Amino acid sequence: MATSRVPLVLLACGSFNPITNQHMRLFELARDHMHSTGQYQVVGGIVSPVSDGYGKQGLVLAKHRIAMAKLALQSSNWVTVDEWESKQPDWTETVVTMRYHYGRILKEYEQSTERNSDSNENTTPLSNPCPQLKLLCGADFLDTFKIPGLWRDDHVEEVSGRFGLVCVSRGGLQPERAVHESDTLSRHRQNIFLVREWVRNETSATDIRRALRRGLSVKYLIPDTVIEYIHQHNLYTEDSERKNKGTVLRPLAKEAQQLVKSLDD
Repeated sequence: MATSRVPLVLLACGSFNPITNQHMRLFELARDHMHSTGQYQVVGGIVSPVSDGYGKQGLVLAKHRIAMAKLALQSSNWVTVDEWESKQPDWTETVVTMRYHYGRILKEYEQSTERNSDSNENTTPLSNPCPQLKLLCGADFLDTFKIPGLWRDDHVEEVSGRFGLVCVSRGGLQPERAVHESDTLSRHRQNIFLVREWVRNETSATDIRRALRRGLSVKYLIPDTVIEYIHQHNLYTEDSERKNKGTVLRPLAKEAQQLVKSLDD
């Protein structure tokens, strides 16, 4: 008897400032790859834009980034935009966002299992595999684990060990090297799926914002609906790019505060 595939939800966290075609392609590439393993059935995708508290230069308001992501994903029948993280007053650690979404997924799974067992009282209970949640990212994301003060060691352990990652290659970056050079990632390498993107798309949100500031066309790089929204709300100007200039990224500021507190104690 064939083993049932594990239901899998892919979660992408980030600025999405703005969301690009490349961001959305990550989901399609990851789903194809995970299906090809024969182990997983991708049942959903979640885009989770970061809150305004992140403090990154040029970050426009979360309400705009959410609206653009929803417009961009109107044609997707499996990837949705979730507002929970973006509505938090402070920046939320990735692992905390993962715990929140996994809690929701497990609750839905348990409710559905109860409904199935109620409707199959006189038959053998269905043994559906428990769903999993994995973090979807680009290859450059793995390199952020090496930035001093950006990640707590126990958070890297939980993201890679408890949940797992699906990492899509970008350009000349070598995610295999990042895994090899990290003891934690190397220990959990069976839970890290590296996806090769053969049709290269090097579009970045930074490039998009630069083109928009200079009045250049970004058609075919981001959806037309997003371009219209940007023009309607006059986003990505020279003024908006100066927002948060000189501000320390919230993860680094938070880590510094904790360090000072531990020294005081």
